[in-house]
Amino acid sequence: MLQLRQPYLLFLGDVSVKSDAKTAFGLRDWARDKVLGEFALPAAGVSLGLPALTPRQAAEQGAGSLVIGVAPAGGALPPHWLAALEEAIEAGLDIVSGLHTRLSSFERLADQARARGVRLVDVRHSDTPFPAGTGARRSGRRVLTVGTDCALGKKYTALALTDALRARGAAADFRATGQTGILITGGGVAIDAVISDFIAGAAEVLSPAAAPEHWDVIEGQGALFHPAYAGVTLGLLHGSQPDAVVLCHDPSRASIEGHPAFPIPPLGEAIDAYLRAGRLTNPAVRCVGLSINSSTLSDSDWSTYAARLRAELGLPVVDPMRGGVDALADALLAP
Repeated sequence: MLQLRQPYLLFLGDVSVKSDAKTAFGLRDWARDKVLGEFALPAAGVSLGLPALTPRQAAEQGAGSLVIGVAPAGGALPPHWLAALEEAIEAGLDIVSGLHTRLSSFERLADQARARGVRLVDVRHSDTPFPAGTGARRSGRRVLTVGTDCALGKKYTALALTDALRARGAAADFRATGQTGILITGGGVAIDAVISDFIAGAAEVLSPAAAPEHWDVIEGQGALFHPAYAGVTLGLLHGSQPDAVVLCHDPSRASIEGHPAFPIPPLGEAIDAYLRAGRLTNPAVRCVGLSINSSTLSDSDWSTYAARLRAELGLPVVDPMRGGVDALADALLAP
């Protein structure tokens, strides 16, 4: 098992869009005891509301690693960030990255890390070989969070739902499929770094056969409606063989973020698309509710919006950060 030096200093680079910093926000919200503060370039337009620390200050306070807390488009590491990473290495911090670009591919970083005696850790990359998916049914129960787009709450919903199931006495495990979830829980598979032929097989390995009443709560990735990432979503859906899905949505988005020519479908149609695709490996798959990122809505607007969706779709509608996911847990456990 990979062991990371904690606590973390979260690096925000110079991003200006909050959704690009979802790794940092996820660690702040779900692993706050492992985080000391944030470090950003002067042009950054996003803050976590944590103490602003230089790598040297963080190291003096006991930090073990600088975690790259952002995911730029394509998962590439911008070269102009290298000076900040070198500053962290010089302060004695390991560098932890969830990007597709390997840290060791930058010779200057690798040389400096060796000289300083610190590690460059790429959590997104694994040398573990995965089999092709079999489609064979396996014991245990599974719920997968799916979405109308990327970066709108699939991980948060899965983490909250795991806690809610455990609070009801159910056996449940969160299964991380992205770098942030792996950093929070210490294990998982970065599913979008798996060769496409083996995504379904990796999902089968991630959620193996279990006791009949055990729930694996699987973190979703991407969206079936995304022009770039639909492939990883479909492979994860088939390999997970979910008994249930939860549709996650951000009502402030009319189209796929960064792709205005691709509108987000009506939510009923989105649910139908996931159920049709999911029936390939689990004909009994069902949708147990919706998880909404309502951060752009006032309290009254959120109440009105949730009530309308419940009436239209006949399903529970929740926001994990605004009232919790108890209704989803109850729907999963209902006889």
